[in-house]
Amino acid sequence: MAVHLRVLLILTGFTGIHSITTVSKVSAKAGSSISIPCLYDSKYINHVKYLCKGYYWSSCSYIVKTNQQNSGRFSISDDNTRRIFTVTIKELADEDTHYWCAVEINGGADVKEYFHLSVTKDTPHLYVDHQEVTSLNGDNISINCSYINTGETKWCRLGRSCVTGWSGSIDGTNVTISEGAPSVFTVTMSGLRTESSGWYWCAKGDLQMPVHVTVSERPTTISTTTIGTTRRLTNPNHILGDGRQSAYTHLKSLIISLSLLISIMVALLIWFMLRRHKQTKAESSATTTAEEEVTYSIVKHKTKTSSQAEEEETYCNVGNMRKTSPQVEAEDKDVTYSTLAQHHQKM
Repeated sequence: MAVHLRVLLILTGFTGIHSITTVSKVSAKAGSSISIPCLYDSKYINHVKYLCKGYYWSSCSYIVKTNQQNSGRFSISDDNTRRIFTVTIKELADEDTHYWCAVEINGGADVKEYFHLSVTKDTPHLYVDHQEVTSLNGDNISINCSYINTGETKWCRLGRSCVTGWSGSIDGTNVTISEGAPSVFTVTMSGLRTESSGWYWCAKGDLQMPVHVTVSERPTTISTTTIGTTRRLTNPNHILGDGRQSAYTHLKSLIISLSLLISIMVALLIWFMLRRHKQTKAESSATTTAEEEVTYSIVKHKTKTSSQAEEEETYCNVGNMRKTSPQVEAEDKDVTYSTLAQHHQKM
């Protein structure tokens, strides 16, 4: 069977075997998940990519395509920018062994590349803790590759160069490989850049394990100064995440609200007092300061004698007058006349 597979791979070389690059053999544990990257040529960016299952290409069956919805345990995604489509298989089983990464060619033979999954019930012969690693621009990352088998140690970028010794570089990123613990070698990538993002794989002997590295730009930092404290923010719109800052913000809002309320109340009070004062003044000026009542009294004194003397009369006018406004004249209805008469009888 191995001879037949080797002959088949040689024959497929004439149909564009180098148009797709992927790992050749991966060890994984039953029940787990595995992601396999497949790098393709730029001329296939707009073509349909798919995963095919089967030992022989001529008899393999479609599992999932980029122009169809993912189904069940299988999913596929296409990164046109980096020209890599990734297939993910969940809940691995013993029969998940022979697969092909493929690109549809309209009017011609499809382009494909074979990879083999070695599914074990025990610990895989080569594995990493996480297939997805993230970092920031300028930082370093370390990846532990645990192994059981023997063979040459490598760290490679998919479709690019490899570091086979204890140190080297890949696309300008420094790489060191060290053996700190038994059956574990550690790969350290220093001075990461956003261009360092992509698929890598560690290798031991004939096994490879894909690892996806994502390097993001470091957030812009600004300095903000508060009373007695200098803090650094990673986002200009980010509110400092401690209770004191939140309490200060609430207190500030409360003070502003109270100040506005007090100002409105004072303004209303002043307006009410001014209005009251104007009303009082208007009522006072509207009151006519007329002349007080004038009382006139006529006192008549009469004395009678035996000779029937002439009657004596005494007239008295009593008046109480207050100075009035010059424009107001006293009317008749404001004057009271009275007559007092005194009579004397003859003794």
